[in-house]
Amino acid sequence: MENVEHYLSKGVELGVGYAPKLLLAIVTLFVGLWIIKVIVRSMGRVMDKKGIDPSLFPFLKSITGILLKVMLVICIAGMIGLQMTSFIAILGAAGLAVGMALSGTFQNFAGGVMLLIFKPFTVGDFVEAQGFAGTVSEIQIFNTILKTPDNRTIIIPNAPLSTGPMVNFSTEPRRRVDLIFGISYNDNIDNAKSILQNVIDADSRILKDPAVFIALKELADSSVNFVVRAWVNSADYWGVYFDMQESVKKAFDNEKISIPYPQMDVHVNQTAA
Repeated sequence: MENVEHYLSKGVELGVGYAPKLLLAIVTLFVGLWIIKVIVRSMGRVMDKKGIDPSLFPFLKSITGILLKVMLVICIAGMIGLQMTSFIAILGAAGLAVGMALSGTFQNFAGGVMLLIFKPFTVGDFVEAQGFAGTVSEIQIFNTILKTPDNRTIIIPNAPLSTGPMVNFSTEPRRRVDLIFGISYNDNIDNAKSILQNVIDADSRILKDPAVFIALKELADSSVNFVVRAWVNSADYWGVYFDMQESVKKAFDNEKISIPYPQMDVHVNQTAA
């Protein structure tokens, strides 16, 4: 009975001693998280006013939020009365264990840092990487988010993205449109070449410098193929690409230039029985 009373008195003593600290720690936790949220949210507006690259926003905000939360946890641990030396040692050991378990995640983190330092692309660029193509909408700590032309969301880890091959279609202000048009062997090649030139001259989106290149590419199995290489502003690439197909087909039809189907001549030799 005396032992029970002793433990009860000890419990009451500890409760009275730690209750204010615990209550203060809980209040500090909620207030601290609210302040961190406000700080991180305000960072976006400050960085926007300072003209910082928008691709850095998610990364810097995430890093700042994580660091502030770690500092908040350490502060609360000190308020409760935990020995900071032991707490930091435990935190370090836990960090090592987590780091070994999440080695791939930290590789993605390092990849994100490399992408933000060397900037092979920025938010708004159209890129092709890891078998996917789309517009970069966000560069996060561990992943990069792409939006495809048909409005799908592609999430690519930063580690392979920073070390693998990638094509950035938005780096240069101009791009070359490469097209191939075939005509029949019975058609006049000079006439066909003149028609192609007229179609190109009628499209104001095609640049005059560098000059358009038109040449007979090959004598294929079923057609005589011309190659057309025209330079356009990057924003006009797909419009010119599709419109040229339609315009050339209509111009060939008007001038009775045929675009042949694939065909094969079969010769049958008959022998006497």
